[in-house]
Amino acid sequence: MSEPMITPGVPDTLELRLELIQACRYLSELGFCIGTWGNLSIRVEQGILITPSRIDYSTMTPDDLVVVSWENEQIKGYRVPSSELLLHQAILRTRPDFGALVHTHSPYASTLACAHKPLPVCVEDMAQIIGGTVNCAPYVPNGRHADLAQAAASAIGSQTWAVLLANHGPLVGGRSLAEAVVAARVLEKAAQIYIQSQSIGGPQIIPDEHVIEERHRLLYKYGQEQLSQMK
Repeated sequence: MSEPMITPGVPDTLELRLELIQACRYLSELGFCIGTWGNLSIRVEQGILITPSRIDYSTMTPDDLVVVSWENEQIKGYRVPSSELLLHQAILRTRPDFGALVHTHSPYASTLACAHKPLPVCVEDMAQIIGGTVNCAPYVPNGRHADLAQAAASAIGSQTWAVLLANHGPLVGGRSLAEAVVAARVLEKAAQIYIQSQSIGGPQIIPDEHVIEERHRLLYKYGQEQLSQMK
């Protein structure tokens, strides 16, 4: 089963920029990001719209956001783009089905990343929204952005909507920014449940064939089944 392709970017509008800032602040309120750590991006027509480096989300304005082309030319914005720009570019190139990326340091997913442990599918909504086991990419020291990008792109695979960066945190994708934010929340909840379930014998992992079935239903049937039955 292949994912829907979302390669063409969306227009870079004021509304889109405000949505991106709102998502940043929302994730901060959830405790997924602290200070200026974490970064978000959206695939736009001219390249990637991404959060700037070292600008607090609480004071960020639409003009602070940066657009960078696929050739690394800064097209819009006067701020320095996120230091993890190469990571976002690599994943968006690897996964044309992604329209947006959310990188956070959410506690439970980061716990697994620090343990260098993958997150198997143990919860129904993880099967639907994340789509498979979340691998942990090898550890890359801070500042080696090209190496981190390569490690993450190799680890994420072609179906699952997330990857763990060892000793760092999760990176989660979606067809839209709203979907990526939801996926980040589902990933964190699943990580919490997985870790807590270890104290009672460990979770029963959902078989791959059922994960595929659940994922397909969300992508292609969810919200349509009831309508078809009413006709």
